[in-house]
Amino acid sequence: MSTTGVSTFNLELNDLIEEAFERCGKELRTGYDFRTARRSINLLTIEWANRGINLWTIEQGQIPININGGQISYPLPIDTIDLLDTVIRTGTGQNQTDININRISESTYSTVPNKNATGRPIQVWIDRQSGNINTSATTTLSAAITATDTTINVVNADNLATQGYINIGSETILYQNVSGNQLLNCYRGVNNTTAATHISGSDLTVTRLPNVNIWPTGVSGTQYTLIYWRLRRINNAGDGVNTQDIPFRFIPAMVAGLAYYLSIKLDGVPADRVYGLKADYTEQFDLAAQEDREKASIRFVPRNMSYTR
Repeated sequence: MSTTGVSTFNLELNDLIEEAFERCGKELRTGYDFRTARRSINLLTIEWANRGINLWTIEQGQIPININGGQISYPLPIDTIDLLDTVIRTGTGQNQTDININRISESTYSTVPNKNATGRPIQVWIDRQSGNINTSATTTLSAAITATDTTINVVNADNLATQGYINIGSETILYQNVSGNQLLNCYRGVNNTTAATHISGSDLTVTRLPNVNIWPTGVSGTQYTLIYWRLRRINNAGDGVNTQDIPFRFIPAMVAGLAYYLSIKLDGVPADRVYGLKADYTEQFDLAAQEDREKASIRFVPRNMSYTR
């Protein structure tokens, strides 16, 4: 007998939810059953993100550092959880060089006397913002701006942070200082948006993008590139025909986790079954997490130090 020669088994969302209901001793019957299960899956993936590193969510990215210097903050993709590693790259192709850049804490970054100092970047603070976009207007423009203006006048800046990201229309803008009702040192068209002209009275909303703050800010005329490896959020559950944003090795853990989540909110599931589903989920996740790890060898070398008396 021959094998199928195919190893593409996966579960669409509908099948995944049906399997979880059956483990609870229930049947998927109504649209609400589907909605509550989909909600539980999304909560489950957030739990997995809080548990630590999921290797399949690691992505490499890069940010060109402003060649004119002076820009402190750079936005990260909105679904970024955290950065694992960062380097500063100079040159291109065979002539490129990657140089380590140290990650510092907020408390250390806050003590940097001159955050606008220029030089090769050597430190980075990762500001892990929520990625939420406020859809309600925080204030409005009190005067029109062109696509190149770096000072923005608003009606009231009282509810704005002293530094951050705003949206006007489809444009995202970084401002680095606030003075009265003026936003100063603005960098236009960041986060892959396009700088544009905006009329007086345009709504201004706040976007809390995760971002990196570098120090020093670069040397004018020298191109640096920040290379990073980030953890991103797991994709949402979808609408029923989607497969989930997980590798095959985590399918049993997702089914077991969803079954446990459903068992604690469905009527009529016996307590002993709930405990059994929880134990199964714990076991399945541990098995998957133990496999989903770096396999590279680790070698510890003692540092020999000597001194002369």
